[in-house]
Amino acid sequence: MSGRDTPLERMPVVILAGGLGTRMREETERVPKPLVEVGERPILWHIMKLFGHHGAQRFVLCLGFRSWLIKEYFLRYREQIADVTVRLGEPAPPQIHDHEAAEDWEVTLAETGLHTGTGGRLWRVRDYVDTDTFILTYGDGLGSVDISALVDFHRSHGLIGTVTGVHPTSRYGEMKVRDDVVTDFDEKPTTAEGFVSGGFFVFQREFFDYLTDDPELTVERAPLRNLARDGQLAVFPHSGFWMGMDTHREFTELNRLWATGDAPWKIWD
Repeated sequence: MSGRDTPLERMPVVILAGGLGTRMREETERVPKPLVEVGERPILWHIMKLFGHHGAQRFVLCLGFRSWLIKEYFLRYREQIADVTVRLGEPAPPQIHDHEAAEDWEVTLAETGLHTGTGGRLWRVRDYVDTDTFILTYGDGLGSVDISALVDFHRSHGLIGTVTGVHPTSRYGEMKVRDDVVTDFDEKPTTAEGFVSGGFFVFQREFFDYLTDDPELTVERAPLRNLARDGQLAVFPHSGFWMGMDTHREFTELNRLWATGDAPWKIWD
């Protein structure tokens, strides 16, 4: 098996889930941003369900702010989704009724620091990335991205990295693109003229050569800019739904879409 033939079910999906979420303080005063609920489930669960639908089974979560709450969510995952019988007068453990099958996921919960930058977080989980190809995304963005097609696109271009490009009017990292290859990466421009980063990345392990152990390193700045300038960053165009939950307005809109049964990212049964 070559380095680019790693099947999706073996490919680690690294999720950046450690930020402070300061622009959503109404919700993040209680829980870390990845646990803010869309419907009755954390946005992190929605993201993982999207990847799981395409066969991904291995997740590495880069934790920071209120990390214990995310750990507790997964440590007690089965109790939260199943019926439970508790016999209060007996020392026996609770009986969990599996009326709903638990997800077939392997979840590594990694402490990556409270104020660590995104590049520093990725660097700190490098030992958990044990395949030549891996996926990176954020713990607050939802989209109807075809993950299988994204991985196939990455393989076909033979470059170190691939980023999903979207076209919202937003504040996210803008990219200049020529012939499916990123030529420049501009973090949070004033106005977006072309693609902006949708945050669904696929990388070869060589991307770690663009990182350092600097805890303030931001992956969207020097690492991606240098990768783009080396001609090693392809863009996978996505014209469907995509939204980052960066403000309370976006939180409200995502919940509205879910409540009305019109959530474009829900492609699982």
